[in-house]
Amino acid sequence: MGYLDELNSSQRTAVENIEGPTMVIAGAGSGKTRVLTYRIAHMMENGIDPFNIMALTFTNKAAKEMTARIGAIVGGGEARNITMGTFHSVFSRILRYNADRLGYPSNFTIYDTQDSKSLLKDIIKGFNLDDKAYKPGGVLGRISSAKNNLISADSYAQNPEIQAEDRASKRPEMGRIYKAYVKRCFNAGAMDFDDLLYQTNVLLRDFPEVLSHYQQKFRFILVDEYQDTNYAQYLIVKKLAAVYENICVVGDDAQSIYSFRGANIQNILNFKKDYPDFKLFKLEQNYRSTKNIVEAANGVIARNQDQIKKKVWTDNSEGEKLHVLRTLTDNEEGKQITNKIYDKIGQGSNHNDFAILYRTNKQSRSFEESLRKMNIPYKIYGGLSFYQRKEIKDLLAYFRLTANHNDEEALKRIINYPKRGIGKTSMQNILIAANQYGVSAWDVMSNFMKYPVQINSGAKNKMTDFVTMIRSFTAQLDNVDGYTLAQHIAKSSGILKEMQSDKDKGPEEIERYQNIEELLSGIRAFVAAQEEGESKSLTEFMQDVALLTDADNEKDENRDHVTLMTIHSSKGLEFPHVYLVGLEENLFPSQMALNSRLDLEEERRLFYVAVTRAKETCTLSYASSRFLWGNLISSEPSRFIDEINRDYLYFEAPERGKGRSLSGRLGSAFANPNSSGGLNKTLGSKSLKPIAKATPNLSKSGATVPLQVGTNVEHDRFGKGKVLQLSGEGNDRKASIFFPKHGSKTMLLRFANLKIDE
Repeated sequence: MGYLDELNSSQRTAVENIEGPTMVIAGAGSGKTRVLTYRIAHMMENGIDPFNIMALTFTNKAAKEMTARIGAIVGGGEARNITMGTFHSVFSRILRYNADRLGYPSNFTIYDTQDSKSLLKDIIKGFNLDDKAYKPGGVLGRISSAKNNLISADSYAQNPEIQAEDRASKRPEMGRIYKAYVKRCFNAGAMDFDDLLYQTNVLLRDFPEVLSHYQQKFRFILVDEYQDTNYAQYLIVKKLAAVYENICVVGDDAQSIYSFRGANIQNILNFKKDYPDFKLFKLEQNYRSTKNIVEAANGVIARNQDQIKKKVWTDNSEGEKLHVLRTLTDNEEGKQITNKIYDKIGQGSNHNDFAILYRTNKQSRSFEESLRKMNIPYKIYGGLSFYQRKEIKDLLAYFRLTANHNDEEALKRIINYPKRGIGKTSMQNILIAANQYGVSAWDVMSNFMKYPVQINSGAKNKMTDFVTMIRSFTAQLDNVDGYTLAQHIAKSSGILKEMQSDKDKGPEEIERYQNIEELLSGIRAFVAAQEEGESKSLTEFMQDVALLTDADNEKDENRDHVTLMTIHSSKGLEFPHVYLVGLEENLFPSQMALNSRLDLEEERRLFYVAVTRAKETCTLSYASSRFLWGNLISSEPSRFIDEINRDYLYFEAPERGKGRSLSGRLGSAFANPNSSGGLNKTLGSKSLKPIAKATPNLSKSGATVPLQVGTNVEHDRFGKGKVLQLSGEGNDRKASIFFPKHGSKTMLLRFANLKIDE
């Protein structure tokens, strides 16, 4: 068992204890994933059947990585016999197997957020309600919260407290909307993400034989990131573990930051109440960060009352102190952070060594502008994912309707795409008829004799042709592999033809076509990766896609770029250099978190997560003033800076002669920037050394030639491209260039280092 020798004593003890209720509290950077992985491998090495093991994670990516690691120890074939995946993916499989008990088809559709919002928008409109009071996003959040707390639509409508809350928020019709939403989803043979947990609880509650079956099957249960579980997840795990109590939960209460998604920190804090004879193991050695970073983070999180006490430590070097940067404005903050990154890149760092973390997405603007001006490549994470792009959702809707004819949202999306002469009014009349008869829209379109509807004969004929086409796709679902059918649908539906005709219109149209090609390539890769005996159908691929999490959706092209993301998105990641920006009162901590100790403690945990992403250096920055709704608002530094022991901080001063005087003081404790307490009174931005003199000309075989619109150029990172537009003069001269593989890029010529492509 040589793999055990790779563990420290605390990790090894946690791995070797394989029976009974167990809680592993894993500090930041303490090797949590290794312990969870090796524990499962150790269980199998000690004779536990992998078919009796269930391991639950929060991303498919994490589950696949763990399966690969376990396979390296015990063999890939055996590792695949473990039931491992996200809560939603594991329980969706259980629901598909038992769907008929709940009245659903086994091939039920899984609605994503956009599908749910679209359906709610339709319901709100049908009830003639004010869409400003009943915003689909807010309504969906309310329904999601109810489902995560296992409150059914009927219970919701009958609960006087809930009704009083809705009246107070001027949304008294929420209960009626919730009920209609559930009914429409059911008629469409669809579940949303919350249903995958809600309906699993219903299944285990109403069918004791099903509960007993899975209790016997999953005799050993492991849960990663237990601090992020909500009530529905907690109850499922508790029920399944009730017979054998071989449950191991791994997590860190200090990193519980998702209460807005329904996560309940009490699940991990109260584990000892659920299992009084539990064993507790603490992983306290941090392998990621320097001593200064670890101690700074420890000092802040120690102020929280609700926590499981631990002392995180590290054998790593002392490292640099955390730098504190004060700037005049948020725009200046963007410039100075960019200058710092630029300087470090000049000293040999890679772009992907850097992460800029912020509390809210809107803060990215000033950093994007500054990074673009310096021609530093960056990527914003948590933005529009590949599978949320319009052209991708259009083709996926064809796939969904092929698998499930009752999928109303898919039907509405593609009934007239590509255009086939079926207007909105005709489709609206179909939906009205479907609600009147209590059937799906597909049923109405498939049988106009049985379900009369007020639309003209031309529209009826076109709908009949559409139904025939979809049925022809469905007939091939089980006969051909997913890629063959997907390609056939893309061609026969007319999507590929329309995309090809749009390709000459501009870069955006080319990118949309390339996205469709990428999707089809992804399906081909999925089919090729399936093992012998595993399904290669389009249905199987669609189930995989429907269960992708935000983290799984991110397409990492292995490009060297600076990372920009919210702190919430950064959890589980690490970077050599972290810039934690916007550290101002009412921004971080958020103004909304200042009403209660519980909310403030979650903000402090969020700060702890941000700081502990850093391996080598961590810079904390804030602006003295920030634009808000078009007005310049004065800001105060975040209390979290003040909560760090001054021994671990370095307050930056400007280079001599480059600073600008700031009026006012933040208190005597901040008078001396590099003493045991404080912020400097002056500040300035570092000078940027230009790479080359600005010039509108480029070199070509030793001569200079004028750069013009239409000129073919070559860039060392993006390859060959064509100049679309020129603007600015002198040092500010810019070029907008289209690169076939990367789209349009706007570059400052003095930094672009372009070459003429002959």
